[in-house]
Amino acid sequence: MKQLADLLTARRTGPVDPVLAAAVVGLVGFGVVMVYSASLVEAVTVFRDPQHFLKRQALFAGVALAIMFGVSRMDYVRFRPLTYLGLLVVVFMMVLSVAGFGHTGGGAARWLRLGPIHIQPSEAAKLALVLWLGYSLDKKRERVKSFSLGMLPHFMMAGVLVLLCMKQPDFGGAAVLMFLTFSMLFVAGARLQWLIGAAGLGAGFAVLAVRFTQYRWERMVAWFNMADHRQDLAYQPFQAVMSFGSGELTGMGLGGGLQVLYLPEAHTDFVAAIIGEELGFLGVLALCAVYLLIVVRGVRIAFAADDDYGSYIAFGISIMFGVQALVNLGVAMAILPTKGLTLPFVSYGGSSLLVNGLAMGILLSVSRRQPAVENVRLDAGPRAEASAVLASEAQFSAAEPPVTEAQPKRREPKPRAPRARKGGA
Repeated sequence: MKQLADLLTARRTGPVDPVLAAAVVGLVGFGVVMVYSASLVEAVTVFRDPQHFLKRQALFAGVALAIMFGVSRMDYVRFRPLTYLGLLVVVFMMVLSVAGFGHTGGGAARWLRLGPIHIQPSEAAKLALVLWLGYSLDKKRERVKSFSLGMLPHFMMAGVLVLLCMKQPDFGGAAVLMFLTFSMLFVAGARLQWLIGAAGLGAGFAVLAVRFTQYRWERMVAWFNMADHRQDLAYQPFQAVMSFGSGELTGMGLGGGLQVLYLPEAHTDFVAAIIGEELGFLGVLALCAVYLLIVVRGVRIAFAADDDYGSYIAFGISIMFGVQALVNLGVAMAILPTKGLTLPFVSYGGSSLLVNGLAMGILLSVSRRQPAVENVRLDAGPRAEASAVLASEAQFSAAEPPVTEAQPKRREPKPRAPRARKGGA
């Protein structure tokens, strides 16, 4: 309880990154509008309420923004003691989801039902893994090149989460978890040859998991031959491609799309297809630019963080947003096989919005730099201590002019005695 109280009372005094905060707020509002446009037909036919999904998405969006700005005011360093607790809770929820307590949807038991609320543990697993990797890599930064200490524990923990995702099954979530692990180990300075070897083993495991699982292989075959399977397994990606084609350059106008009549669950994983139809190529291009901006600002925050822990989690959260957006857009355009990954801050879903809001709040907290050296705490990490030492040395150097040893002091010439003139006076 004391750790929780410290977390709630600790504050970061600097300003947040205004560009990143504005981009996220705009993206959340845009998502609410697009979910309403994409879900209108299903809301009327199934729930007899055209605003059914709009109300829920607007509620979750408001809570997510409140969480984001609330967490951004907290000191991210205070999350360190809660790292293992959060990871344990996520693993426990994922075990429950695969042990028969999960709510099944689309052939996968990915949700835990708590009354009217559905929780998707795999969404929280991505953030929990990023926080744990940031904590562990910060502690082992001098030994990250060691295989037994720098590589093996991190891959073992990621492997547990990946296996639980595969058991649900959630192949897309498992791929994102492994990508996050590889990316953060690479940034931390792990040996490249070991990472390449581990990547090869992971790719081989993925190929075997696809080839020797019937429904995955059937989806892969249907993806290769979409025209032949457009009425069965490739129905969703085929209709999504039709949506992008119908939008052309500028789109058919907000609310004017027709593919919502044919594309199932258009407001969830395939909301990008509706964006392409109603806002056209320019709308999709602008959406991609916003996600690129989020990743770039996040990486910039990682480079400017006060300590290594903040750098690691800022980089991990930025990559988490970027890879999810990239995979979702790739699936909607049929560039990648169908995977159940949401479009961050835009797709319908309470778990995704709340977890993304929490993650963005932590990233904004890292962006709050301390305004003065005196405000840097001793627990802020070695980078902050080094900054304080350098600042004090700079002040000392400015007060006293430097003495260069390479140039010896100039000697004053000694006065000579006057010569006596020849012949006398």
